[in-house]
Amino acid sequence: MHYAKLVGASLLGVVLSAAAISSPLSAETLRVMQGSVSAPLKVPMNRAVVVESDTPFAELSIANPGIADISTLSDRSIYVLGKTPGRTTLTLLSPDGRLISNVDVQVTPDIAEFKERLQQILPGEKIEVRTANDGIVLSGTVSSTAKLDRALDLAERYAPQRVSNLMSVGGTQQVMLKVRFAEMQRSVAKNLGVSLAAQGGNRIGVSGETGTWLAEGNALGSPVNVEAGTRGALALGFTAGSVEFAVLLEALETKGVVRTLAEPNLTALSGQEAKFLGGGEYPVPVLTSDGIAIDYKPFGVELNFTPTVVDGDTINLAINAAVSSIDTTVTVEAGGFSINAFKRRETSTTVEMRDGESFAVAGLLQDDFRNLNSQLPWLGDVPILGALFRSADYQRNQSELVIIITPHLVTPTRGEVYALPTDRIRLPTEREFFLNGTVAKPASGPAGEVARQDFTTSYGYVME
Repeated sequence: MHYAKLVGASLLGVVLSAAAISSPLSAETLRVMQGSVSAPLKVPMNRAVVVESDTPFAELSIANPGIADISTLSDRSIYVLGKTPGRTTLTLLSPDGRLISNVDVQVTPDIAEFKERLQQILPGEKIEVRTANDGIVLSGTVSSTAKLDRALDLAERYAPQRVSNLMSVGGTQQVMLKVRFAEMQRSVAKNLGVSLAAQGGNRIGVSGETGTWLAEGNALGSPVNVEAGTRGALALGFTAGSVEFAVLLEALETKGVVRTLAEPNLTALSGQEAKFLGGGEYPVPVLTSDGIAIDYKPFGVELNFTPTVVDGDTINLAINAAVSSIDTTVTVEAGGFSINAFKRRETSTTVEMRDGESFAVAGLLQDDFRNLNSQLPWLGDVPILGALFRSADYQRNQSELVIIITPHLVTPTRGEVYALPTDRIRLPTEREFFLNGTVAKPASGPAGEVARQDFTTSYGYVME
């Protein structure tokens, strides 16, 4: 008889264990095996399940009432309410004080509602949700970092500071940034000057000669000088009795164009900073406690940027781009050293665009104009003849700078598909060099075709 009861209790325990594992979150009844530990009972937080025992019980208790709350519905039914994520034990005793069962109660976050909200907000994303202890574990693959952040923000609502992120971002996450610096500087200068002086003796000179036609202390004007390297100047001296007259006429017109173009390309992983410097470093003396040290200041084309692939092909770019050069027209004398100044055009901004789109992130149009007219008092106001006593100086400088950026989502490729600048030129043989005087020859193939292109057509700006 005792053996039959033991076999029946074992079969009943197997059936109850299978039912508990198949539907742990449902509100179905739990049939407890007499005198042994039953299968774990999982209760969602802030939700309740009803537990039913096949044996009438007289007493029941919960180890940690802060995790789950219990109440009796009858001598066989128990109402269990999940309060805080965690694990505790439910104990059932028979009327004669014997142990009926110990039930392991696990209160977990309510991920059923979280899964529903996740599918509503991020439909189509392959995100798996699990519980671990009192937290939420997210795994799977999302299409962008923006959707990953949304999933984490939503999970924080259900399990604050208890979210484990095991998700990965799919798609292309490497960004190549193409930056074009284009600058044109145009200058026009015109000068017309007349100088008069009078004293004794005579002398005549032409442009390019140097000398002083009148000594210091002359009666009228200043010594007439033609400096070395002067262009467009004519000096003439003659005497009238005991008085020498000297006349210097200067007429000069200059035009200049400076073209600057740089196109640095740089590739970086999403969220990582990349730096580029094409130029050099200029030594600058610095005074220290030990004497004079040398510090180096970079110049040239500088590019720092941090790309972030936001959603699909949308790219967020934090950019710091600059073009600098040494300005030899401005110098500073310090400690026996002559230090040149720097010209620098810089922009720092954050923009957002799609793959292949372009943005002009910076532009500069500068127009400097100077017109100076000098004359001798009263004599310069005389009609017609007054032009001999006047000097005019006209200068105009224009500068135009544009910085255009274009991001691309890129993936690695095989190295042999790239063409290097050195591939376009083939070194000559000894026969070609000594007999024909050939220094270099275009290479064969597509790289050679690029090297043979004609770039002799007109380009740039036309100045009137």
